[in-house]
Amino acid sequence: MGKKEFYFSRLHYGWIIVSIVFLTLLVAAGVRSTPSVLMVPLEDAFGWDRMSTTFPLAINLALYGLCGPFAAAIMEKYGVKRVMVYALTLLVIGTGLSGWMKTVWQFTLLWGLFVGVGTGFMSTVLGAVITNRWFKEQKGLIMGILTASGATGQLVFLPLFAKLTTEVSWKMTVWVTSLASLIVILLVLIFMRERPSDTGVLPYGATETREPVPSFVGNPFRSALKGLRMGIHSTQFWLLAGSFFICGLSTNGLIGTHLIPACMEHGIPEVTAASMLAFMGIFDILGTTLSGWLSDRWDSRWLLFWYYGLRGLSLIFLPTALDSTSAWGLTVFAIFYGLDWVATVPPTVRLCNDFFGKQSGIIFGWIFASHQLGAATAAFGGGTLHVLIGSYTFIFIFSGILCLAASGFFIQIRRNKIQIVKRKKEATL
Repeated sequence: MGKKEFYFSRLHYGWIIVSIVFLTLLVAAGVRSTPSVLMVPLEDAFGWDRMSTTFPLAINLALYGLCGPFAAAIMEKYGVKRVMVYALTLLVIGTGLSGWMKTVWQFTLLWGLFVGVGTGFMSTVLGAVITNRWFKEQKGLIMGILTASGATGQLVFLPLFAKLTTEVSWKMTVWVTSLASLIVILLVLIFMRERPSDTGVLPYGATETREPVPSFVGNPFRSALKGLRMGIHSTQFWLLAGSFFICGLSTNGLIGTHLIPACMEHGIPEVTAASMLAFMGIFDILGTTLSGWLSDRWDSRWLLFWYYGLRGLSLIFLPTALDSTSAWGLTVFAIFYGLDWVATVPPTVRLCNDFFGKQSGIIFGWIFASHQLGAATAAFGGGTLHVLIGSYTFIFIFSGILCLAASGFFIQIRRNKIQIVKRKKEATL
């Protein structure tokens, strides 16, 4: 082996990179899911109301999305490895210090600002950048695997955090998240590499050497804003961003934030509710990975049409499941909703790549920002409406109707337009 060949025998180093990024995104997802477990305990400990506990989470979700477009440009300029280390450091600080917080402004600073920015630089954009750099083939599958890390983090951490919170204290939970982030920093420092050329290999599936990618020398913020200007003049951008806004509203912002408190209001213990979210995560992993595989083979427009439609129906069914005395209703919801939770990401990335080519990373960052603005709207809006109405029923049904409306967006994306864009891309290669 040459001195730059860091891969093991026949194992392409791209798979090691995917493993490290998967683990990083898994821990970041575990940190993001923690507030849903902490919400009620913090209200009990400090006398806060639901609006007070959801406002920092709305800030967190908004920053998680708004950092995305800048993250893609900053990774190009300063390197993926460096950005990952700095982002994980913010998670260590934000979660570690929160064990001593006592006021809402401290909660907002640590979990809204520090954790929001830290997780924002390790969002789905990171998966998209890694996929495009390290893989020529099976991009949909790899994106599906990396996207599924969110569900895996939920599956691994939520039951543990709920048990720690109820049997020990909420402080132990935040300190465990801080330790997990610190461990991942060490793994990134040891194993992470920037590009295939750094390990002496071609991107996975590539058969010939490509021209070296020039170093990014521009202003990353200007580059991000340039990508936004390019996107806003495209109808396809608005259709993708609008649907992703509703996607974030109906997932991270609504179910990810409010399902556990909603279950507790119906007499379901917190550990059981967290385990249900984890159970949902099992099907999320299956659904997202399968969605990545399907997006390599089927029309992404119709995949998204069915994903949003089925999600809408499951959300409309959720209040009935919560009111039911039988566990079967929530089990059915968990299966159908879980299969659909993040399945929208691979085909959305695929459509973004089809339309925007080399600019797709930054433009997808803005589309993902729309996703998180929707999540922030549901997190704080759901808490506010709950205080005003005293129930989650209206919120769940209304979000289901919005998902049904979003499914119609993809009928507006014309297939011939996608084919024209593909031909233009191929002509410039």
